[in-house]
Amino acid sequence: MSSSTSHSTVEATVRPVPRYGVFMVAGAVLGILVAGILTLFGSYEPSTALGVVYPPGQVFGFALLWTAPVGVALGGLLALVLDRVARKHTRMVRVERERVVQDDDLR
Repeated sequence: MSSSTSHSTVEATVRPVPRYGVFMVAGAVLGILVAGILTLFGSYEPSTALGVVYPPGQVFGFALLWTAPVGVALGGLLALVLDRVARKHTRMVRVERERVVQDDDLR
């Protein structure tokens, strides 16, 4: 069994990058909370035109249809802004790269 190694030094760019999924999920959670608050403070009196009263669960569902996508979009937008800001904190580092090649004789 023989092995050979080779060393090289290269430069690499390192910068912090936000995780988009985390920001989008946080935005969705915020949208759910806003829908809950809107439902909590909503008015459940009969409509004058139709005389229909919507139950709180249905109001929460309708509010969720608007607030969750808006929250996801705002979370993604915040992640994009933070990504642009993070580009200013880019730094160059030297990385030592080592490659080991091992030959196995399988008989």
